[in-house]
Amino acid sequence: MNSSNDPSHSPLRDVAQNPEATARYLADVQRVLLDIGKNLETLALETRVHLRGTNVEGDRWYHARLRARPVESALAQVLKNLNNLTDGLEKSAYKRHAHDQAVVNTLKDRKQKELEKQRKKNPQTLQAAANPPQEGGHGANSGYGGPTSIYDLGRRESA
Repeated sequence: MNSSNDPSHSPLRDVAQNPEATARYLADVQRVLLDIGKNLETLALETRVHLRGTNVEGDRWYHARLRARPVESALAQVLKNLNNLTDGLEKSAYKRHAHDQAVVNTLKDRKQKELEKQRKKNPQTLQAAANPPQEGGHGANSGYGGPTSIYDLGRRESA
């Protein structure tokens, strides 16, 4: 069945299944939001200039400023939320990539744990297979075959 004719098929389903496509999509959304943010910053500045320049007869110098404060703070809050949103988009793209890495590493970790479990159950068979006997060695104490006292120093074997 063709997915383009399927009414339940969502184009974002394919994006969600691929971490690189997810990162590209989130970067595009972030670019759009940053452009909107630039426009909102300009709007906030122009609004500030207009509102602080609007004086009523009998105002003191600070009255227009006090009347403009709620509008300015509302626009500043919108800009703050927009910046948090763009930061969150970037963070979610990294987390999506980290999730796929964790999935890949989980299989490796499980295999490693299974080997450790087998090693604990059968230490001799796995150890013998992993460490074949060395030719020409002195046995288990090959590293400790030197002199046992200072009087034996003259008879020491060379390595």
